[in-house]
Amino acid sequence: MTTGTGPELGQAVTGTPDTPLAEGAGTLTGAGGVVGRGITEGDETAVVAPPRHTSPLLRRRGAVAGAGPDAGVAWHYGDPTAEQRALTRGGAVVDQSHLGVVRVAGPDRLTWLHSITSQHLTGLTPRTSTELLVLSPQGHVEHAAGVVDDGEATWLITEGAHAPTLAAWLDRMRFTLRVEVADVTDDWAAIGEPVSAEGVEGEPITWRDPWPHTAPGGTRYGPEDAQHPGLDRPWRLVLVPRAELADAVAAREAAGWPLVGTWASEAVRVEAWRPRLGREVDHRSIPHELDWLRTAVHLVKGCYRGQESVARVHNLGRPPRRLVMLHLDGSGHLLPEPGAEVRELGDLASGGEVGRAVGHVTSVARHHELGPVALAVLKRSTPVDATLVVDCDGGAVAAGQEVVVAGEGVSADRPAARGPLTRGLGQRPSL
Repeated sequence: MTTGTGPELGQAVTGTPDTPLAEGAGTLTGAGGVVGRGITEGDETAVVAPPRHTSPLLRRRGAVAGAGPDAGVAWHYGDPTAEQRALTRGGAVVDQSHLGVVRVAGPDRLTWLHSITSQHLTGLTPRTSTELLVLSPQGHVEHAAGVVDDGEATWLITEGAHAPTLAAWLDRMRFTLRVEVADVTDDWAAIGEPVSAEGVEGEPITWRDPWPHTAPGGTRYGPEDAQHPGLDRPWRLVLVPRAELADAVAAREAAGWPLVGTWASEAVRVEAWRPRLGREVDHRSIPHELDWLRTAVHLVKGCYRGQESVARVHNLGRPPRRLVMLHLDGSGHLLPEPGAEVRELGDLASGGEVGRAVGHVTSVARHHELGPVALAVLKRSTPVDATLVVDCDGGAVAAGQEVVVAGEGVSADRPAARGPLTRGLGQRPSL
């Protein structure tokens, strides 16, 4: 088991403790996983734009800036192991001000969002959290957002880079309906808390992560809720005016909650098998591959864009890929980057040659108890007991596979297959 910061962390960050590394300055390597100037999706590399906002909390002593989809906030504040422990104990605050916020107002907002996204939103009661996906006509994931309504408007929390495009797409879909869409990321910032409670009247807008509880109308491709590791990860996002971000964090620190970085929150997310738009999703992703039908898709709500593809895979087909958790060999100092290829090792008796790529890494973390771990998307046909290796800069590391989405590719409520039936049989009662 590998814990602590490791020598490579100090080599990756330059400058004094009072001067945080500028976001996007070089490539961050080490225990949090390498992100660098871009994020990789399989064989493709996507350039990550500079962060829209840089958190004032990055001026804290010891702060090390995040990169990739976490640019603009701190990766850690000097002691990643202690920060993870504080978060898992249930008493810490995480700067999530790099996330985007879209506000949808108007009397038609819920029925309208219901009709164009994957979630059942008609009649959503105030202060009740859920999440939605925006799919392409072919069923591929284009956007994902946490959803909560305050009785006057619906708030969507998404990746920072997705907020402008999500708001623009929603605005194009308004037609003559009584809705108003606004990207309010410049005005509102999110902070993360290890709390499982919904927000209540008089509190700030709060989104409680529903993962991994299978929602009404949803289904699962992984274990039962009671056996899911995500049960040990309470998580919610609280929205505060962006100008009051530092004060909101200071109030929690005064109550005994330390400020921790995204290294901690990402390590806990990976442990919980929680898919993330900015990490696990590429241009081919469908929700079945990531077990996202648990919380983000309602299977019987009616038509929306991409619904036919979702139903076809659920009822008749199988997802072409599946999410896994990888336990990486921590005996050395190598860690893969997001996008690194995962390969199947051949039969050891015949030489154990490294074979073709069977998938790619999506998220990497050095967990304070589990050591180096990752989420990866593999071809569904990859045996669940396959011996895997992951490409790294300077070599490769062995990886043990923990199944997230079942290799059979069948959901828990898959309709039973019909047997052969003679044409016309059963069409009329026997005389």
